[in-house]
Amino acid sequence: MDIRDLRNCLGKFATGVTVVTWNSEIHQKQGITVNSFTSVSLDPPLVLVSIDKKAKANERMQDKPFVINILSSGQEAIAWQFAGKEQLGLQIEWEDSNYGPKIQGSLATIECSPWKEYDGGDHVLYVGEVKNYHYEEGNALVFFQGKFLETNSIDNYVKK
Repeated sequence: MDIRDLRNCLGKFATGVTVVTWNSEIHQKQGITVNSFTSVSLDPPLVLVSIDKKAKANERMQDKPFVINILSSGQEAIAWQFAGKEQLGLQIEWEDSNYGPKIQGSLATIECSPWKEYDGGDHVLYVGEVKNYHYEEGNALVFFQGKFLETNSIDNYVKK
């Protein structure tokens, strides 16, 4: 199977963009941009993020509480920053919580305690139990065909 072509095929599915954040042992704020995020269960409330096994974040976040920050349409620079592409002059405003650092201005935040980790081939699937959440009205940052896109208001979508 042509892996690059499979990636192109999977890129036809538009996803939201998140930055998963946690505190290191010395309370340093760390994070990684993730578009593999999904709800798993409402009872108990569980969510899942998928992290590449080769990513430094994979080992750093093991067994740690974490926050999923769903990015708003104006936060593309933050997505790039946590994807490993330094954004010179970018100032990230943080809010601390019991489960990790939250990125201010996010469309939503989901605070999690570690639930389980699963082998997912070349990724690790981290399932977190939702302990707290917050959301705002607004537009989301979206990833589609290898590019970030800003969504318009939901009012601009046409029902068919």
